[in-house]
Amino acid sequence: MPSGTDMVLNEPAEIVITCPPRQSWLVAQEVGELGYPVLTEDHQSVTTSGSFEDCMKLNLELRCANRVLLNIMKFNASDPDALYKEINKIAWEQLISPDGYICINSFVKNDSIRDTRFANLKVKDAIVDRMQEKIGRRPDAGSNVDRSVFFLHWVGDNCGIYIDTSGETISKHGYRRYSHKAPLLESLASGILRATAWDRKIMLINPMCGSGTLAIEAALWAQQSAPGLNRRNFGFMHIILFNRMRWNEIRDESLARIIKSISPRIIATDISANAVESARKNAKIAGVDGFIEFRKCPFEKTPIPEGEGMVILNPEYGVRLGEEEALEATYLAIGDFFKQKCQGKTGFIFTGNLNLAKKVGLKAKRKIEFLNGKIDCRLLEYELYGGSKRIPVDQLQ
Repeated sequence: MPSGTDMVLNEPAEIVITCPPRQSWLVAQEVGELGYPVLTEDHQSVTTSGSFEDCMKLNLELRCANRVLLNIMKFNASDPDALYKEINKIAWEQLISPDGYICINSFVKNDSIRDTRFANLKVKDAIVDRMQEKIGRRPDAGSNVDRSVFFLHWVGDNCGIYIDTSGETISKHGYRRYSHKAPLLESLASGILRATAWDRKIMLINPMCGSGTLAIEAALWAQQSAPGLNRRNFGFMHIILFNRMRWNEIRDESLARIIKSISPRIIATDISANAVESARKNAKIAGVDGFIEFRKCPFEKTPIPEGEGMVILNPEYGVRLGEEEALEATYLAIGDFFKQKCQGKTGFIFTGNLNLAKKVGLKAKRKIEFLNGKIDCRLLEYELYGGSKRIPVDQLQ
């Protein structure tokens, strides 16, 4: 039987990239642009192929994803004993240090398993028993994901065991240390920007910027700065196959692609001084504070320069009782702002409240589905021609 090292070094190995629901099409775009084949795509993952080194690159470069999983082995198992037997065959001593630490996560749909924690326990036992037998020592185990992490996918009799080369999720890009209200997750903000089809050449204006995530992700994307450059720990770093020198070369190659000065003008405003200050600090940590023009003002007073551009807002959704009615005036004012100040631009609203979106009073050209956590959201696109007229609410279905 092939060793653990052989299994993950023989190319092409299966790589599964997980992502939030409704964002797989955006991750597929990223994967293709990075030069990898898109083999399959479903509602929460994209499958490609490559090596352990490719997983390092994907973790560094992907903006819209959650995790990068590298397949070690696929096999059949009808029950926990069969699972243990197959997992125990893998040469884990070639993948994990006996002085290390392992975490097992899983997705399980098998009639013999009522609690996925039991499946995780069987995998852990199979690994540590193998290592104890082969080298007389075994790693510690637990729920922490900051070291070596493995993922079990078990549906029916079909099993796959993967190295979670990300460890902690890559949906966080490492710069947002100052938050305001309910900020967008970095991977979601990147997905929104990609869904707008922004070409990274025309200006981007972001009223209601909050803690600045949309504007910062836009600047990083325009600069071609990889989202993983701010991060110092990945799951792959705790696998024996990890080569620190090669990783430094991959990072250096990515750093060399960064554009020192970007062409699009990026403007971010918020009525809250605390929000603007948080956004400035986050942008400085991300290294893009020099590319974003921050201003404290109501969204209606946001400067809208002449020329081609995109205006994108993420207003509050009114998810709590009584908030929706209070926000009606805000959405009505957004429609007026689009109509009166943003003529000739493309407008976008990202919202989790379609009833409030109707108050904007403009017909959306596109309605793109997203999830923000568990909230059903839409990215609404508006073409803001000169002389745009408000449309009755009953015509906005």
